[in-house]
Amino acid sequence: MEIEVLAPHGFCAGVKGALERSSLQRGAYCLHDIVHNDMVIAELRGRGMKFVESLADVPDGATVVFPAHGVGPAVREEARRRGLRVIDATCPFVAKVHRAARQYALAGLAVVVVGHRGHAEVDGIVGEVEAVEGAEVYVYPDLPPPRTRIGVVSQTTMNADEVAEIVKRLGADYEVETAAKVCNATKERQDAVKAFDGDALVVLGDANSSNTRRLAEVARCRAYRVGSLDELAAIDLSGVGRLGVTAGASTPETFLEQALARLGATQGG
Repeated sequence: MEIEVLAPHGFCAGVKGALERSSLQRGAYCLHDIVHNDMVIAELRGRGMKFVESLADVPDGATVVFPAHGVGPAVREEARRRGLRVIDATCPFVAKVHRAARQYALAGLAVVVVGHRGHAEVDGIVGEVEAVEGAEVYVYPDLPPPRTRIGVVSQTTMNADEVAEIVKRLGADYEVETAAKVCNATKERQDAVKAFDGDALVVLGDANSSNTRRLAEVARCRAYRVGSLDELAAIDLSGVGRLGVTAGASTPETFLEQALARLGATQGG
């Protein structure tokens, strides 16, 4: 079996930056998972970082890390009010989406967010719009009345083709201004997967990682999303002549190396 590692793969610049800003913060609290990967979270826990789901769980005056997928203005204000020391690990591309959403709201446009309801990144974008008095915000497929002027933004880890198609459809019923696009790292990884013409693809990354799941979805061959070596061992790769391997944007390179070693051992019998 021939094994091809797709490029690019693994950590994107936003994830690298988030981990660099937070990795030395021993004893700090992180609001939600800093990135969606259990291996990364376990490593940071081992260094003393504590993960919480609410600022209420962070003691006054402590250090809190905002995750790569960002938070809304209400969270930032609460942290300021309580005197928390903030390490902002928000991905720059996510921050750009926040600014665009707020600008649309300030201009009086209803804001439509293309993304997965309940995802931390979407919650942060929605919070940005809600901070503007009188602003309207909808998470697709919820929409305002037709012919309304809307500003469209998107979660950065969506399927790039799906986002483009949704924006096109919205243009039939609305006057659309849009900044909706996935981040460059997400699109580049999706493009590499779509270009792979082998027999099967293994995508390394957690089930709760949106960008990882999208990689498996856009593949043009059968694809397996794998979050552990045990999951990898359970895959039936019999009959596969050419196997592609890639990794989500929050998947550490060490896991890729371990997976390739396991695949090599399997290949050798």
